[in-house]
Amino acid sequence: MAVTDHNEFKAYFDMKDNDKGIIVIPAEEVSSSEGHIVALGIDREIPRGMGIKETIDAIHDAGGVAFAAHPYRWWSGLGEKNTLAYDFDGTEARNARSIPSANSKSEKLAKRIGKPISAGSDAHSPGRVGWGYLELPDGITTWQEALQAIMDGKGVAKSRSRRFSETLRYGFKSITQWMSRGFKKM
Repeated sequence: MAVTDHNEFKAYFDMKDNDKGIIVIPAEEVSSSEGHIVALGIDREIPRGMGIKETIDAIHDAGGVAFAAHPYRWWSGLGEKNTLAYDFDGTEARNARSIPSANSKSEKLAKRIGKPISAGSDAHSPGRVGWGYLELPDGITTWQEALQAIMDGKGVAKSRSRRFSETLRYGFKSITQWMSRGFKKM
């Protein structure tokens, strides 16, 4: 599991020594100035608000890998142009909070780029954890092995997509928040 809280790295330390046998990858969802970037395998919090290249460089400096998150989500995704223009280590192919067409486009984009993929629940509540995930081979015992399997392309992206009714509710909420931020991305 990689808990990618927005612009915060605390969850890793809260969960890493669990007694449930869950492997926890140190991670964060970083809000760059152009959209979200998932940082996996980092050793420190990555600051928000930097440009895409600076965010990728900061993730690499922290020992991690940078994945373009939900590229087709217009208020927080990087977009196809930015996802192609920068040297990401991988692309999020599926996201449980994205609509079906965005997930389909993300999967096609990830295949076109040919780098490792990720998938996520993008859970903003406990009940949504596990709605999106990357299925990895059996026998992995550490987060380093899990991350290596991801980078070796051994993951299979699985997730549901957001239903139309959920999209309407979430869209209204997100657009309202976006407007209150002065039309800035999270």
